[in-house]
Amino acid sequence: MTSVEENTDHTADSGPSGYAAARLRLLQEESQSGPSRRSALAGLTDEWLNALFTTAVRETGVRGATLVAVGGYGRAELSPRSDLDLLLLHDGKAEPRALGALADRVWYPVWDLGLALDHSVRTPGEARRTAAEDLKVHLGLLDARTVAGDAGLLAGLRTSVLADWRNQAARRLPELHSLCRERAERAGELRFLLEPDLKEARGGLRDATALRAVAASWLADAPREGLAEARRRLLDARDALHLVTGRATDRLSLQEQDQVAAQLGLLDADALLREVYEAARVVSYAGDVTWREVGRVLRARAARPRLRGLLGARGDRAAARAPLAEGVVESDGEAVLALAARPDRDPVLALRFAAAAAQAGLPVSLHAVRRLAAQGKPLPVPWPAEAREQLLTLLGAGEPTVAVWEALEAEGLITRLLPDWERVRCRPQRNPVHTWTVDRHLIETAVRASALTRRVGRPDLLLMAALLHDIGKGWPGDHSVAGETIARDVAARVGFDPHDVAVLGSLVRHHLLLIDTATRRDLDDPATVRAVAEAVGSVGTLEILHALTEADALATGPAAWSAWRGSLVADLVARVAALLRGTAPVAGEPEIPSTEQERLAVEALRTGEPVLALQARQEDDAVGVDLVVAVPDQPGVLPAVAGVLALHRLTVRAADLRSMELPDRLGEVLVLRWRVAAEYGALPQAARLRTDLVRALDGSLDVPAKLADREAAYPRRRGVVPPPPRVTVVPDGSSLATVLEVRAPDAVGLLHRIGRALESRGVRVRSAHVSTLGANAVDTLYVTTPEGKPLDPAEATALAGLVAAALV
Repeated sequence: MTSVEENTDHTADSGPSGYAAARLRLLQEESQSGPSRRSALAGLTDEWLNALFTTAVRETGVRGATLVAVGGYGRAELSPRSDLDLLLLHDGKAEPRALGALADRVWYPVWDLGLALDHSVRTPGEARRTAAEDLKVHLGLLDARTVAGDAGLLAGLRTSVLADWRNQAARRLPELHSLCRERAERAGELRFLLEPDLKEARGGLRDATALRAVAASWLADAPREGLAEARRRLLDARDALHLVTGRATDRLSLQEQDQVAAQLGLLDADALLREVYEAARVVSYAGDVTWREVGRVLRARAARPRLRGLLGARGDRAAARAPLAEGVVESDGEAVLALAARPDRDPVLALRFAAAAAQAGLPVSLHAVRRLAAQGKPLPVPWPAEAREQLLTLLGAGEPTVAVWEALEAEGLITRLLPDWERVRCRPQRNPVHTWTVDRHLIETAVRASALTRRVGRPDLLLMAALLHDIGKGWPGDHSVAGETIARDVAARVGFDPHDVAVLGSLVRHHLLLIDTATRRDLDDPATVRAVAEAVGSVGTLEILHALTEADALATGPAAWSAWRGSLVADLVARVAALLRGTAPVAGEPEIPSTEQERLAVEALRTGEPVLALQARQEDDAVGVDLVVAVPDQPGVLPAVAGVLALHRLTVRAADLRSMELPDRLGEVLVLRWRVAAEYGALPQAARLRTDLVRALDGSLDVPAKLADREAAYPRRRGVVPPPPRVTVVPDGSSLATVLEVRAPDAVGLLHRIGRALESRGVRVRSAHVSTLGANAVDTLYVTTPEGKPLDPAEATALAGLVAAALV
C-alpha cells in the first residue's frame, strides 16, 4: 500500500497521486493552519472524491446515488490524519452488482493511499432505521453533507433524521449523556491529565460534538461564549499532533509535547498544556450546564401532564422559590438570585450566592453567575467581614465547593475577587504524584481541609491556608517562599487582621515542613524538634499546620499520604506540641463587662425581667449588629435566648455570656452579648425579641417544639455531611471553672442545643465565648457545679460526651 507522503513527485489531478501531492503541499504550507487548513483539506478531498465518484457512476451506469460525508468530515474538520467517514446513499433501484462496483471504485483508491476509511452503503430508509438503532450512526448523520451525486437524496434523509432526533430527544439525549459519562470514566478528565486524549477525555472533542447534537435537538443549548474558540484550540492541537507524529493519534504524549508546542508557535510544553486545559475547562463547564438544563427540561416535560391534572391551568406556574440566604433562593434544583437581588448595590452578593449554593449542595444558575459577572459591584479592599465569612463558608462546604468554584471561575469572578489566582489557573504539574492542576489542587485541599476543621481552633485559617498554600507555583523560585508573600497580600486584601495575616504567611511558608522533617530527619534529636517549634511558634499554629499537611497530601494523590507517613507526622507534632506547651500561657477568662452592660444588668435586676438593647457595630467591616441581653440569674437562660434568636432567623456570629454580681444589690445577673445577622430579610424589632424571651423563660413558649416545626417546614439543605462535632475538656483552662471547647458545624439552634444539654446536667454556665468562623462554630464554655466549683474530671468527661451527643 502506498502512503500519502510518498507521492510527492506528481501534480494535482483527479488521480490518487495528484491528490496525494496536493494534500502534502497543503499540509506543508506554514501559512495554512487551523480552521482554514482543515476546511481546505476537506475541500481538496471533496474534489478528489467527486471526480472518483463521477467517473465510477459513468463506468457503472448507476443512477440515483450520492456520496455523503458524515461525522468530522461532514463538518469539514479534517485533521492531517483524520479518518474519512463516507456513506454511499442510493435510492434502491440499482442492481446490487452495479452498486458494489460503484462502491469499490470509490473505496479502493482511498485505501490505496493509506487513508483510514469508515464506510457504509444504504438507502435513506436503511440509514434512518440504522440511526434509530445506533446512536453513533444517528450522531454522524446530523452532520451529513453531500460530496458528490444527487443532493436531493440526502436532503430528504437529513430532514427525516433531524425530525427523528428532535422527536426522540427524551430517549436519545439521556443515552448520549450516559455515553459521555462512560467515556469520561475510561479516558479521564482532559484538563488534569499529563498525557491527555484530546478526543475521548472529558472536555475533549467528542464532548464538544455532543453539545452540537444537544443543540440540534432544540431541547437545550450550550453556553456559546468561548465554546467555538475552545473547540478550535483542541482541533489545532490535534492537527499539530498528527503532523509531528505522522500518525492518526489523539493522545498528547509527554515526549511529543514540546514539538507540538513549537508547531503551534507556543513557548513550551507547559504553555501547550495550559492552553489545552483552558479549552477543556470551557467544554467541560458548557457540558455541565447543558446536561443540567437537559435534565431540567425533561423532568418538567414528564411532570407537566400530572401537574395539569392536579392543578389545572395553575400547573404551569413556576415552582416555589425557597430562600437560601439574603438575595439567594433555590428554584427548580438550582441556586438563583432572588427577584429583589441587586448585584450592582451588594458587593458581597457573589460570595453569599456561592456560599449558599455550596452549603446547600446545589448547582448554580448560569444566568445568575453571568448576571453577577456583568453587574456585580466590586468589593472594597480590604474586604468587609461578611465577604470574608462567606468565602470561608464556601471553602468549608466540602465537595460541592468544587462545582460552584468552577462555575464562578468560568465567568471570570474568581480572578476578579483574587487576582493572584490567574497565575495558577489551569497550570499543569509535571510531578506524576499530582493528580490535579495547581488551581484544582488548591480547591481539593480546601475540600479535604473542610473535613478536618474539628481538629483546629481556627478553622478559618486552615481553610484559607489550604486555598493559598501553593499559590507561589505561579512564580519563579521556591514556591513556598514566593507563596508566603502572596498569601500575606491576599490575606490582607481579604480582611484578616495583622496577626492572622502573619499566621497565614507562616503556614504557607512552612506547609511542607512537617512532612519533610518527619520523613527525612531524626525525631529523637532535640534539635529537630526545636527547629520545628521555632518555625511554628505556637500550639494553635501547629495544629493548623498538622491538618494542612494532611489535607495537602490527600489532595495531591494516593501516593502522597499513607498510614506510615501520617504516624510519623503525628509523632513529630506531639513532640513539638509538648515543647511549645512548656511555655504556653494558660487560657484566660473572658473580658470584663462594659459600663453599658452593667447598666443593663442593673435595669434587669430592678425590673426582674429581661432587658434587651440592639446596637449597631462601630467597626467598618462589621457583620450584623450587637444584641445585649441582661437577665436575672435563673436556670435555662442560655438555651432560651439562643432558641429565641434561632426562631427569629438570626445567625449568631459571636457571643459572650458572663455572670455579674452587682455590689450593694441582692441577686446576680447574666449578661449575654451577641453579634447577630439576619439570615435574610430585616432584623426583628427588639420588642418582639423581648416578648418571646419572656415567654421562653416562663415556659409559655415551647422553643424546642417551635424550632422542630420550622425545621420540618423549611429543612436546611446541606451539600455533604459535615465532620462530626467535637467537644473536649481543656486541661488547666481555668482555676475557677471547667472549660469545655465545642467545635461543630454552624447550624440553626446550635447554642440552644448546647444550652439544653448543660441545663439537663444541672451545671451552671459561668461564662462563654462563641465564635462563628465561616461555616464552623468554635465555642468555649466555662461551667461550674451549682455551688460554683469546677467539675471533677469524671463529671467533666461525661458532660462533654453529653453535649457532643446533643449536637449530632
